[in-house]
Amino acid sequence: MDSSILTNRYQHPAPNLLAQIGTLAATTQDAIDLSIGDPDFKTPDAVIDAAFAKTKAGMTHYTEASGLPELRAAIQTYYQSKYQLSFTIPQIRVTVGASHALFIALAALINPGDEVIVPEPSFSPYPEEVKVVGGVPVMLDTRPEEGFAIKPADVAKLITDKTKAIIINTPNNPTGNVMAPADAQQLAQLAQERGIFIMADEVYSDFLLGDHQFTPMATYAPDNVITLGSFSKSFAMTGWRIGYLIGPEYLTEAARLVNEGITYSAPAPSQNAALYALQHADEIIPEFAATFAKRLTFIKEQVAQIEWLDVSPIQGSIYAFVDIRQTGLDSVTFAEQLLKKAGIIVIPGLAFGQAGEGFVRIAATQPLEVIKTAFDKIKQLSPADFKA
Repeated sequence: MDSSILTNRYQHPAPNLLAQIGTLAATTQDAIDLSIGDPDFKTPDAVIDAAFAKTKAGMTHYTEASGLPELRAAIQTYYQSKYQLSFTIPQIRVTVGASHALFIALAALINPGDEVIVPEPSFSPYPEEVKVVGGVPVMLDTRPEEGFAIKPADVAKLITDKTKAIIINTPNNPTGNVMAPADAQQLAQLAQERGIFIMADEVYSDFLLGDHQFTPMATYAPDNVITLGSFSKSFAMTGWRIGYLIGPEYLTEAARLVNEGITYSAPAPSQNAALYALQHADEIIPEFAATFAKRLTFIKEQVAQIEWLDVSPIQGSIYAFVDIRQTGLDSVTFAEQLLKKAGIIVIPGLAFGQAGEGFVRIAATQPLEVIKTAFDKIKQLSPADFKA
């Protein structure tokens, strides 16, 4: 047998630039890796100790399929105390990260041929997950001159009788855009009027610059919002693979049924780590958030000193989306040449959709001195060097 036995989709898969860069970063020696969105911080020792104390005490079994009751209750309390949002316990499901939460929600929601609007640039798994469950991703190009903001009027033009949802991510990966409150309210009203869901990936909610504020989308349209959350970034817990899904109870119950045939429950040690982390969020998050804000501010200042680069306004997240259009190169070629000429790994904007072409994503996931070294190297280059 050969690959022809596979589904048509995977016999000749489209290139996955994000995955390719991840492999490159893991296998290239002595390069400065500014590509992957994995915080360089270790998970706090107290989180690790709390999780493994319970593991050593015997919590090595399945939990409830929907998650530890005490963790779901902690998520409920967190949203009530921080955002004044009231969710019932059955609305909350613990998942193996936010991508898993998105997948089981889509699988519960999408019939073959249903459409899901995906604004780009975006995290590349979004359209892929829509396709895997039989849906049709409808791409919405956002514009650099508007800071890649999602405009509700543009969304409205794409809604058809087949539209089930729109996936949004604010603060945004890769652009750093934070949805303006007026736009969020208009989008929520549009979702209510047209009977669609907003699938809100809020993984970067704790990372904001300047006076930008974060308001969960569920604040504006609780019956039309599916919240996707994660402990990966805010608590430096990427390797623990733990997140959650919040939505109307009928949807989260269907998502539970989907998940029982996939992972059943998230790992018990990871859930216990998440429980401790959430109970001590006020002690953990501010330091991480301040560090990322300092790094991103530095990146913005460095880009401003390079006449052939620019940067999209950085309002939040842990990334800078750097404009390379003045070089005359496409983003893949620029990234390849930057690695070749300076030993620096970044993500081509094309990895986030065609709307990201002309940009590269720089992750602020290295210490400030490493980022400084990278920009010292970039400053020694000119556009001509990239074409040599």
